[in-house]
Amino acid sequence: MTLALSLSTLLPILIGVFLVLAAATVFLLGGSRRRSDTGRLSRETRQRDASADTGDTVETDAADSEAAGTNVEVAATARARADEARRAASGEIVTKPAGTVATYEPIDEEALGVTRRQFFNRSTLMLVGLATAAFGASLIGFLWPSSAGGFGGKIRVGSLDDILGQIEEKKAPVYNPEARTFLNPYPADALPAAEKVYDPALLPGMEAGLVALWQKCPHLGCRVPWCETSQWFECPCHGSKYNRVGEKKGGPAPRGMDRFPIEVTGSDVTVNTGIVIQGPPIGTDTTEQGQEGPSCV
Repeated sequence: MTLALSLSTLLPILIGVFLVLAAATVFLLGGSRRRSDTGRLSRETRQRDASADTGDTVETDAADSEAAGTNVEVAATARARADEARRAASGEIVTKPAGTVATYEPIDEEALGVTRRQFFNRSTLMLVGLATAAFGASLIGFLWPSSAGGFGGKIRVGSLDDILGQIEEKKAPVYNPEARTFLNPYPADALPAAEKVYDPALLPGMEAGLVALWQKCPHLGCRVPWCETSQWFECPCHGSKYNRVGEKKGGPAPRGMDRFPIEVTGSDVTVNTGIVIQGPPIGTDTTEQGQEGPSCV
């Protein structure tokens, strides 16, 4: 059984982030739309105003003809001023006939392209959207598993002959800090017993004569050092002990040391730290290696 973070584990998280972003965007856009519609005239009102501006006439008697002419003149003047205001708001240079004194005419906020309220609403929406998108991207990047390079990927730890030579010379496992792994030999005569206990992904490394043990104790995560006198791994935190190939021999640990698959290509040894395989259950003893000296813990 592996402990690596898989895509099936990440998929619900990604879907949740997407739904939250979509809901926030719809909510903010809906609020902005409602606020921007405030104060606008209805379609019927605008149609009535347009029909009045085109000069639709009603029957009047002779006594009201002079008043009607005055109203038409006032409406024409208002339309001219509105046209000038719109041209000025759009940046067009408005000229006056010679001899005409230019007077300041306040521009209606509704005639502007974007009101101050709309500007602040849209700015707030943009900032919230950018912040939410950045947070979602950083969350996905944090949860996405590393596929290559460094711990969490495949790491070349050296040649098979060099590793076995160092182990035989020092009577101690080879430790690789980048892979956080102890490399120790696995005896060929123990392979039949190993095939009945271990994950098939570990067997190629064992057949090549090596095991890659994660430095982390499966009890509470302490780093497990090598004891030269007992020729076992002994955890200084709570006293868990493991033989040369990481099988539990004592202490409160729930199983043997966790391990990584090994790939041997030619003479190169590669440890796949992206796949963590749980250690063997309590009672596993494929090598029958006993304690060879005094304990360190």
